[in-house]
Amino acid sequence: MLELKNLDSGYDFLQVLWQVSFTVEKGEFVALIGPNGAGKSTTLRTITGLIKPMGGDILFNGESITNKSPHLISRMGISYVSEALNLFTDMSVQENLMMGAYAVKERETQLETLDYIFELFPRLKERNKQLAGTMSGGERKMLAIARGMMSNPTMMLVDEPSLGLQPNLTYDVFSALLELHKKGVTILLVEQNVNATLDITDRAYILEQGKIVMSGPSREMKANEHVQNAYMGI
Repeated sequence: MLELKNLDSGYDFLQVLWQVSFTVEKGEFVALIGPNGAGKSTTLRTITGLIKPMGGDILFNGESITNKSPHLISRMGISYVSEALNLFTDMSVQENLMMGAYAVKERETQLETLDYIFELFPRLKERNKQLAGTMSGGERKMLAIARGMMSNPTMMLVDEPSLGLQPNLTYDVFSALLELHKKGVTILLVEQNVNATLDITDRAYILEQGKIVMSGPSREMKANEHVQNAYMGI
């Protein structure tokens, strides 16, 4: 579904990614892990068109999206949930969700998706009239993920969903991602909680200093000595 070929990327004259190549197959739940500053968020932002690559190619369902604009990439079926969330804090939960469906023309489809989201996230249904800015950190993360689902994506890129959350709220957010995956959504997850991430994902890529240094099934990555020493404190 998604393929990165020798991707170079960065900001102005600062190169952050070097010859990054990896794939995500349809229906997979894949993790991209690594230390702070390794280029994980840069990778997601480049895939979604927010950063123009310096070299290489990005393919989505066999079509190059390397030079497409973010709104066109979104309409092709890729949804991006950034660590900043970018919620409209003075708008209600339901209003935020409907903003996520701006590219969906048919009102009936919008409402059907809203019903599906409320079934998936009953807590959001309970608080559909509450202002987003008054919600807890975990609830805001759920709302951001749910809003990303409102465009009916086939693939979601999720950046650091557990950042700043208490363990019980992290569990809720990860459970929500697992539910989305069970519903058939392909997910590429960037996350610093390596232990929990390797428990729920199918495969993982390790990104260090802007380069992919290791990859494999998540179970094998969790048992790897380097991963244990560098990321799990073992």
